[in-house]
Amino acid sequence: MNPVEINKVKKEALDAAGAASSLDELETVRIKYLGRKGLLPAMMKGLKDLDPAERGDAGRGANDFKNAVTTVLEKRRVALGSDLYEARVTVDYSLPGQWHRTGSVHPISHVICEAVRIFGRLGFVVAEGPDIESSFNNFEALNTPQHHPSLDAQDTFWFSNGSLLRTQTSPVQIRVMRNHRPPVRVITPGRCYRRDTTDATHSANFHQIEGLYVNCNVSLADLKGVLGHFAREMMGPDVGIRFRPHFFPFTEPSVECDFSCHVCSGRGCRVCKQSGWIEIAGAGMVDPRVFEKVGYDPELQTGYAFGMGVERIAMIKYGISDIRQFYENDVRFLDQFR
Repeated sequence: MNPVEINKVKKEALDAAGAASSLDELETVRIKYLGRKGLLPAMMKGLKDLDPAERGDAGRGANDFKNAVTTVLEKRRVALGSDLYEARVTVDYSLPGQWHRTGSVHPISHVICEAVRIFGRLGFVVAEGPDIESSFNNFEALNTPQHHPSLDAQDTFWFSNGSLLRTQTSPVQIRVMRNHRPPVRVITPGRCYRRDTTDATHSANFHQIEGLYVNCNVSLADLKGVLGHFAREMMGPDVGIRFRPHFFPFTEPSVECDFSCHVCSGRGCRVCKQSGWIEIAGAGMVDPRVFEKVGYDPELQTGYAFGMGVERIAMIKYGISDIRQFYENDVRFLDQFR
């Protein structure tokens, strides 16, 4: 087929594509001219039989044929598809609108907001920091020695450059103290990460809220007063607290803080495992070596720090038995907290 004949067939194909009134007709045109057994493949096979002087022009004409017809077919397909959609879509304006129910605050977010409100009335301000931390802020500045198990690759999420996913929100306290002079009074809510095997009470991803107060002549009695106020505001007016001796690398002395069970009023029940007390927070007076790491004078400044798990508070407050329910995004579960 010479160039003149190719142009004649090309015009026929373009006219046929433009005249197609449905997607089925358009597909018939495509098969006739561009299909595997269509006219264009026949043209391409016939090029070898042409005179060498005509073969180049015929080849270019065949390519132009293919490109032009393909373009028109695609444009016509879009136009016919839009017309078909518009013909099928009808709107009944008498029908009521679709109702979208309002969302609710996630229980973890609710506990964080409530804690921020309680501590905010005591003068604490919120401080935040990155989830990816340096080893210095997460361990060394918090008086955690190199041989501590937390620095093991099997216990913490490490990156190849030596940074890590923070195991606690305490690094935010280090950042605050390195950039601000006393007095400092902050709370640091946020997400933390540890290589815990997920079960009913553990998760590799969880939330903490920690507090720090540094000034002159701060005492353990100040800490007990603040945590006692928090316990009553969060759990109820009759909740009391108690301190038990403990050890943390970054506080000395260190204590575990228990709240009296708000369910049984300290008499003993399933929630408190018949003890009458629920372990809530770790706390203590900031170790002088931590002050030295951040450039504070331990002879002049004293302070206390505390930290508690947000999920644990939410589980106790709302009677939730499995921590995994917080992360499954089950609307049936979340609807309870409207």
